[in-house]
Amino acid sequence: MRIGVLALQGDYDKHLQMLKRLGVEAVPVRTAEEVRQLDGLIIPGGESTTIGKLMRRFGIDEAIIEKVDQGMALYGTCAGLILMANDIEDSDQGRLGLLDITVRRNAFGRQIDSFETDMTVPELGPDPIRAVFIRAPFVTEVRNGVKTLASINGQPVLIQRDKLLASAFHPELTEDTRLHAYFLELVQT
Repeated sequence: MRIGVLALQGDYDKHLQMLKRLGVEAVPVRTAEEVRQLDGLIIPGGESTTIGKLMRRFGIDEAIIEKVDQGMALYGTCAGLILMANDIEDSDQGRLGLLDITVRRNAFGRQIDSFETDMTVPELGPDPIRAVFIRAPFVTEVRNGVKTLASINGQPVLIQRDKLLASAFHPELTEDTRLHAYFLELVQT
């Protein structure tokens, strides 16, 4: 199993470390050709506008869409969630449009409004996970088979459709490997 982490911008190294802790071959990805060699890909947090522009410039967006159409699993955190959405409120930025959702950028506020909280995710077991929100988005609307796995104040912050997983928070900034392990299960289905 070969898992990539998009390494154009953002804190991709923390995802690589988490995957290696789980015993998986994890590689930084910077080209469309590298995307085509993967079984699964993580799009990390960072600046979604910048990541989107770089993906388009290097043809990575098309390679991701092509691989997802062929069954590759994809997990987006924070900016990755935004980039996976069909619709982004008040924005015409580039996106992959793989999840039929509407997203609000910086929905919880500015950098100073970042926070951590414990959340229950039934798919991960009875113990709550620690969720780190940094200038985080949330989902304002889910459609067409997109399932909410966790929410805060009624706003979806962890969603899934088939082999596509997206979180508004950063599990890579904690010691809990369960969400990454859940993604790896999706890769193998």
